Amino acid sequence: MNTRSFGPGSSTPPIKPFDMLDHGLYALTVVAWSASWFAIAQQVGTVSNEVNLVWRFGIATIIMFGWVFASRRPWRFPLTDHLRFATLGILIFSSNFLLFYYGALYLVSGLLSVVFSLASVINMLLGALVMREKPSLRIVAGGIVGFAGIALMFWPELAARGLSGGTLVGLLLCVAGTFSFCLGNLVSGAAQRRGLSLVSMNAWGMLYGTLWSGVLALALGRPFIVVPTFSYLGSLLFLSVISTVVAFAAYLTLLGRIGGARAGYATVMFPVFALLISTVFEGYRWTPWAIAGLLLVAIGNVLVIRAGKR
Repeated sequence: MNTRSFGPGSSTPPIKPFDMLDHGLYALTVVAWSASWFAIAQQVGTVSNEVNLVWRFGIATIIMFGWVFASRRPWRFPLTDHLRFATLGILIFSSNFLLFYYGALYLVSGLLSVVFSLASVINMLLGALVMREKPSLRIVAGGIVGFAGIALMFWPELAARGLSGGTLVGLLLCVAGTFSFCLGNLVSGAAQRRGLSLVSMNAWGMLYGTLWSGVLALALGRPFIVVPTFSYLGSLLFLSVISTVVAFAAYLTLLGRIGGARAGYATVMFPVFALLISTVFEGYRWTPWAIAGLLLVAIGNVLVIRAGKR
């Protein structure tokens, strides 16, 4: 997953340092996905979640295949690769989001982002178990500090809501969605190591994800409708183009360049920017807990980024 070089007499490869492209991909992923939580809030409850995903990834699929053909990337693959693409589509481009959309019925948008930030830890665990990746102590420390900061930011709300009833259901749905996302990371990383085109892989994955969501919508009897309002259509286009096509391409490229542990840690920053958006558009009020948590998240983020510059 990483591009690494071995030094004389070394038994394990050193961590690849961040370069300018890595920083750019990291920033793009964080900003695009941070804003996506607000966009998702504009869609939940207006159209069924399964149909929302059909429209979202249907648009994204068209754009991705246009990219494939315009750039003359490969689009024909053997059946074994299509099985990988279908798995990627079901895990990342359907089930992951569907679980979070349903979780949004029980949790506020900020908490959705917090749960999704667990992807960094789950990526580390899956990498250690499956890929045999060993994260550095600095990356682990950065993750711990970052999550401690997130806990401070949301502790008052978590303490007030508790873990009973709808809150527990929402948390379980979002944890399952995060786990689905991380399993998809493994599929993507393995496919990239086989030399498969990232753009082609995403295009086919989004197609299969769209088809899977469509099958679920038909099986559940969901009506295929669109709400002709500015908020719905605007959020749909943002989620389809920026949050899906652009951000996923950036994130999966980052995953292949620097590994799951550090790429996944980008998700720890999402709650911070999601709260900044909520401050502007939803009147979120910062508390001493939130300010202290923001500082810890920032420190943890710096630890992880600078882990590759030793």
